[in-house]
Amino acid sequence: MNPIIIVLPILSLLMFDLGLTLRVGDFVMIARRPRAVAVGLLGQLVVLPAIALALAWLFHLPPLYFVGLVLIACCPGGSSSNVFSKLAHGDVALSVTLTALSSVITLFTIPLVLALAVGMAGVEGQQAFHLPVGNLLVQNIVLMAVPILLGLALNHWAPNVAARIDRVLSKLAFPALMLLAGIFFVQHRANIIANIGQLGLAVTAMLLVAIGVAALLAVATRLKTTERRTIVIEVGMQNAAQAIAIASSPFVFNDGVIAIPAIIYALMMNVVLLTYVAILRKK
Repeated sequence: MNPIIIVLPILSLLMFDLGLTLRVGDFVMIARRPRAVAVGLLGQLVVLPAIALALAWLFHLPPLYFVGLVLIACCPGGSSSNVFSKLAHGDVALSVTLTALSSVITLFTIPLVLALAVGMAGVEGQQAFHLPVGNLLVQNIVLMAVPILLGLALNHWAPNVAARIDRVLSKLAFPALMLLAGIFFVQHRANIIANIGQLGLAVTAMLLVAIGVAALLAVATRLKTTERRTIVIEVGMQNAAQAIAIASSPFVFNDGVIAIPAIIYALMMNVVLLTYVAILRKK
């Protein structure tokens, strides 16, 4: 069975569930709390991709893994980050706003960052695969923007129905991600095992450096404690399902090997951020 048969529907379902949790007002909080929102977006859209590019270069990753690592940094965390912010006693309203804004903005920034990654991967990388920017934009709009808008509209016109659907879908998000990771792990287990040392270190380093830099940004800009916790989670938590979908889509890269960093990241992200949440809750 081709994994893409379940990857793309699962991504659309997760994006629809994200839309169910959003309101139109979530997109305008930037006018009321510009500093916190600006710091969060800076961390997600600029700092994290820069960290990924630097680490991919420092670790001398092969071209496909190079692009795969950067791809993770391009995909914002979705509704799962809102749940983690709540568990960490963070600022849930800020988390929802950052999720809403980054989910829309990255529809258009992902092709730009990936084009840079393909160039930095070297001549060999450019010969090994091609980035169809137009196809990527169309796929992002169809599989992400449309489901988010449908969920947003349902939440606006029938909030009670949206809440009931969200209660079901939100429980499926984590198992769906683990299912995707499991399928791709089985399919590419030889490559994963052969490269787990170098690639595992690169993925873990990206996660830890991103969290550290996000915390420093939040402190330097004098954000509140709850805002700092949310910024750390929003920058550290990325949408592995989206990265897997872009990597394996027949309309974009059509190469499951590019998804391998996202598979490793899906596992490490939950270990590191759940530990972070546990420490905060203990305090």
